[in-house]
Amino acid sequence: MFDRLRQLLLHWLRVPSAPQPPIGAPGSQRIFRAGANFYKLCLLGWVGAQLAALFGLVVSLSLVQTLKNDVAALRATTPAGATPVLSSSPVRPAESPQNRDRRNDGFVRMVSRGPDWIIGGIVLLEAGAVLLYLFALPLTYAAVRLDYELRWYVVTDRSLRIRTGLLTLQEMTMSFANLQQVVVAQGPVQRLLGVADVRVQSAGGGGGDEHERKSGDSLHSGVFRGVDNAEQIRDLILERLRQFRETGLGDPDDHKTEASSGDSATLSAARTLLAEARALRHAMARART
Repeated sequence: MFDRLRQLLLHWLRVPSAPQPPIGAPGSQRIFRAGANFYKLCLLGWVGAQLAALFGLVVSLSLVQTLKNDVAALRATTPAGATPVLSSSPVRPAESPQNRDRRNDGFVRMVSRGPDWIIGGIVLLEAGAVLLYLFALPLTYAAVRLDYELRWYVVTDRSLRIRTGLLTLQEMTMSFANLQQVVVAQGPVQRLLGVADVRVQSAGGGGGDEHERKSGDSLHSGVFRGVDNAEQIRDLILERLRQFRETGLGDPDDHKTEASSGDSATLSAARTLLAEARALRHAMARART
């Protein structure tokens, strides 16, 4: 069932199953995924959110039931055609002070004066909220599961790419030419579950506000979130970064620019030589004549 729901969501949202690999030599691509315990952590947050929503539904249903009982009791103690104001009405012996105080509520008096469809409308809204909650359960679970499954971390010998998101798909590519720092961060809950975050930062990544620095949501930093082999990823990036700098590969775009500049200079020199050769030929032709 989940596989069918998964296919439907990916089709509706038009999410590709895998990202395109970043620039790098053939065979240098390494793919990493978030750890299984990271999914358990996300699932725990989903369960907490659903329990909070369920608690809110139970409280609202109990309030609606109390409102129905109070309105029915208020109408039963009010003569036909009279205004239901209990603050000046005598209290019956069988009525407790607690019930009297609750029935003096202004909202209860307002609803009791209105037509019967008001209570029916409130009950209908609560029923709709329950149905919406039940309908959203599998969808929100699938969203949590897919958000975990669609996290891709790809590393080559020249760059790395991080793809996250479901509703808002985000792919961040960082070249080793600009990479400056690789940090492993692990909170107490992550230590308990055996997962960590690997944060990579490029040149110019020291700016931004405090929220961006904590969450990693910056144009100059990317996060391998919830991986269970953080040290391996860090060592791989540092090793390839060292090899990248030692070989002096540089940014592929820089090579394209340099090649373009070199071709332009060569072409210009060739045109100059051609013009001089033509001028020399014309001069020799005149001398013969």
